[in-house]
Amino acid sequence: MTAPVRSEELLIALVAELIGSVRHVAVGAASPIPAAAALLAATRTPSMRVSLLSSRRHNFFTDGGRELFDCAGQGRVDVFFLSGGQIDGHGNVNLVALGDYGHPTTRFPGSFGSAYLYFVVPRVILFRLEHSRRTLVEQVDFISAPGTSPPGVYRPGGPVALVTELCRFDFDRARGGFTLATVHPGHSLEEVRDRTGFDFALAPELRTTSLPDPATLALIRGAIARELAEVYPAFAAEIFGVARP
Repeated sequence: MTAPVRSEELLIALVAELIGSVRHVAVGAASPIPAAAALLAATRTPSMRVSLLSSRRHNFFTDGGRELFDCAGQGRVDVFFLSGGQIDGHGNVNLVALGDYGHPTTRFPGSFGSAYLYFVVPRVILFRLEHSRRTLVEQVDFISAPGTSPPGVYRPGGPVALVTELCRFDFDRARGGFTLATVHPGHSLEEVRDRTGFDFALAPELRTTSLPDPATLALIRGAIARELAEVYPAFAAEIFGVARP
């Protein structure tokens, strides 16, 4: 009997669908679910290049983040992922601090190149597992990467979606806000509303997030899990029972 679909597997399949068919998807550090989704998407588009910054096998960069920024600035990265301590309803990301900037209550690791990549990568997928009013807020305390820009600002990049443990939001760049597109199985619209700190629109036909089909699930638990174990051995062992090669 096939084991029930885990939430991590659902999210991997969902994010792979959001990636679609592109030339190049890059994934930063500490992102096992986006990394697995990128590897899954690449099985459907063999020409797709996947860059996992912590990988030896899936990383053609020789100069780390600096080379990634150069590549993105040249228009050679199509999809990237961002997260943050806070994300607000306008797609703004906070990776700096909570509270007053001069006297913060909490410090985050910092924004690194997120603001730059947010501007130049055409499809940025926001990913935040914890869906709560402390993470998805009405307005971030500090904007380290803005979701939108004023008219006249050259900006080919920006957010296209936000994926959480409860749902998927699509981002409307013209309106500068999120639309709830799907709710994951076992959760409800009421729960999403109760645990979201910002207002959002509803899709005309709000759907339940689709479960991965048996073939996709087998691929995730097999080849994708083995590939992922190189970069995220603890995650692969916990979720899939796969040891690092």
